[in-house]
Amino acid sequence: MDHAAVWEKCLLIIRQSVDPQSYQTWFAPIRPIALATNELTIQVPHRLFYEFLEEHYIDVLKRALLAALGTAGRLQYRIKPARQEASNFPVGKNVGHQAPTPSNPFVIPGMTRPRVESNLDGKYTFENFIEGDCNSLARNAAKAVSDNPNNTAFNPLVIHGPVGLGKTHLLKAVGNRITEKFPHKSVLYVTTDQFTNQLVTSIGSNTTNELVNWYQNVDVLLVDDIQQLIKRKKTQDVFFNLFNVLRQHNKAIVMTCDRPIIELDIEERLRSRFQWGLTADLSAPALETRMAILASKANANEVLIAPPVMEFICYHIQNNIRQLEGVLNNLVLHSGVNNGKQIDLELARQVLKNFVTEINREVTPEVIQRTVAEYYNLDVEKLASATRRRHVVLARQISMFLVKQFTDESLKAIGRLFGGRDHSTVLYSIKTVRDLIETNDEIKNDLADLERRIRAGQGDGPGEL
Repeated sequence: MDHAAVWEKCLLIIRQSVDPQSYQTWFAPIRPIALATNELTIQVPHRLFYEFLEEHYIDVLKRALLAALGTAGRLQYRIKPARQEASNFPVGKNVGHQAPTPSNPFVIPGMTRPRVESNLDGKYTFENFIEGDCNSLARNAAKAVSDNPNNTAFNPLVIHGPVGLGKTHLLKAVGNRITEKFPHKSVLYVTTDQFTNQLVTSIGSNTTNELVNWYQNVDVLLVDDIQQLIKRKKTQDVFFNLFNVLRQHNKAIVMTCDRPIIELDIEERLRSRFQWGLTADLSAPALETRMAILASKANANEVLIAPPVMEFICYHIQNNIRQLEGVLNNLVLHSGVNNGKQIDLELARQVLKNFVTEINREVTPEVIQRTVAEYYNLDVEKLASATRRRHVVLARQISMFLVKQFTDESLKAIGRLFGGRDHSTVLYSIKTVRDLIETNDEIKNDLADLERRIRAGQGDGPGEL
């Protein structure tokens, strides 16, 4: 067998051992590159990726390698070379770190097809967009549009979701992929506010028709934040006509919105057209996906962050990927100001105070276990036992949830505290408790009471609150 066949055999074992999201996040990006005797070499995106595999999935990899190569099998890692900088994108596409307002968006006299500047930022690509269950539909649909922009069923494609989950990243990735694959096509990225401002200017100078004519020269129109159309009657009218013309000529339209189209308070005729194609949502990524995103951004900035520190950061930053980047930038800044201070848990805790209202307290896992055991009238030893009795399992899951909330312990370390359970069991327990908080008022009240006891130091010994 060659290296590809060996790795494919490994993947058969791995798929049976991990959940689908973990597989997509941590194994799908790996590429086999060489096989020498019994040594398989695989390429991983960055060093932190390798460290996470070694910490969390070493046993899975060993089993897979044993099945594929036998007891003599060995595995070597190779780090993927850094991707070329955005400056290598085609010249003349107005690529830069700041997306300027489209300049002179009017017909140039004597030109039948005026040149369109894309206003794209070349750093946003599909390659550096981390895929997970939370965004796979949107990413795959966006990629499908970029591979065949003028013959796609997803027209328009609307990507919606809360702030900071990657809508603009995907929108610009579409544009960058198209300009790379189809350099003859004119691509334009514009925000709804920019479009409105251009319209206001054209109304003042009696050149609205010229503005619309100019936009009709675009082959692919990328519009950010279309929720800004709300209460802008004239902008809606002009955009409605432009939308119809572009779609009739098989021009691709991709838009982002902070809410589902059905919730947009705009004209019904416009809302119905936005629903012609496909709407794909982005939701908050799971912990492992957030860690992969942070690791990718850290690697791109050549920043070293140990997996436990990443896990600590990502546990607290849950719903906004943009905040993860902000935390990373602050960590780099603080590290530089302090003469290259190592990015450790202490520094992460200090930086996170600027991003979240509450971070882990100085409480030991033992205090939490004792508090929960007393609260549910159990012996502490029961929490680490193998029993599956329902009330013990619930107390164990709540204990794991609180240890993660109040301490710096990693998932693997928490598993060891509760009878040697693996990190996936801990992750499942945390998710279960989060779901119960949303659906079960009794559990929600229990958690609130336990948190008060822990903060007040009530877990230090027996007694009434």
